[in-house]
Amino acid sequence: MSIAAEVFICDPDALVDGGIGIRFPVLAFGTDASGFVVRYGGKVYGYLNRCAHVPIELDWFKGEFFESSKLYLMCSTHGATYAPETGVCTGGPCRGGRLRPIAVRESADGIYWQPDQNFQPPK
Repeated sequence: MSIAAEVFICDPDALVDGGIGIRFPVLAFGTDASGFVVRYGGKVYGYLNRCAHVPIELDWFKGEFFESSKLYLMCSTHGATYAPETGVCTGGPCRGGRLRPIAVRESADGIYWQPDQNFQPPK
């Protein structure tokens, strides 16, 4: 299987620290899913939009991934919290689990995700 070239997600100024995340479509392990990017501590992080506890999307409303303190990502269904910089579960029913990272790169012209053997652009 060939790996696709990196895929544009958004302009760098579309992400604010601790703010709304940007969702994007992916094929995760051959199944339609979504990924997301957020900015935290000045850096961009990308993950599969799937809770480590139960495979459901995290966001409360489209792009709402942070809980009220803006320190953790939070699953809207069961309240599992995750460290934005590592994806490691910090509390809730998935303790010890982690979000699946998606490789992202930020440059002056955009934020991009890098497909790999697990995550591909949708057909």
